[in-house]
Amino acid sequence: MARIIVIGGTGYAGSAIVAQAAGRGHEVRALSRSLPDAPTPNVTYVQGDVLDEATLSPVIEGADVVVAALAPRGPLAGAFRDVNGAIARLADAAGAQLFVVGGYSSLRPAPGADRFVSDLSDIPAALHDEIRAGAALIIEDLPATPPTLDWVFVSPALRFGAHAPGERLDRYRLGDDVAVQPEDGGAISAADYALGFVDLIDKGEHHRTQVNLGH
Repeated sequence: MARIIVIGGTGYAGSAIVAQAAGRGHEVRALSRSLPDAPTPNVTYVQGDVLDEATLSPVIEGADVVVAALAPRGPLAGAFRDVNGAIARLADAAGAQLFVVGGYSSLRPAPGADRFVSDLSDIPAALHDEIRAGAALIIEDLPATPPTLDWVFVSPALRFGAHAPGERLDRYRLGDDVAVQPEDGGAISAADYALGFVDLIDKGEHHRTQVNLGH
């Protein structure tokens, strides 16, 4: 069993990943700004600010797998890429594999096509900055990390989040950087995204690459 630290472990995606990993018997720690009202059994929760590297460092040290499940909004609106950069650096130093919860807009509609983020004309302008910040991780930041860092960037379908919880189907479709449902963006529930996410951790078949999960 792996020692897994989930940064943002009480958020929408993070809490589902925590539950799925703990349910499989992994040793799971979850770092977040606040503690959950209903903790997942057999999970160690750590309360702290991800903007403080002194908080991140001891939590990541000793981990086999680091999951970055943060959103580029709220307190992280202007610091999202810097925080993820610190997480990547600390994961590399710890010899841990890094899995990042990504976004749909960094995917492509077809092989070799421009990523969806290249045209946000149908998206409200208020969301553009956070979409671009999230996509920048896979377009610029992660590929520039040292080759010693083993990372996987995991994008969900378009309809994913607390605003579109979706139905738990206990299955998923796995793609690369091309959306598995390019026609309408597709959907996936948090439980099924977490199912696929922890399968990726357990199987260990993907390295320094982007994948996507959808129904």
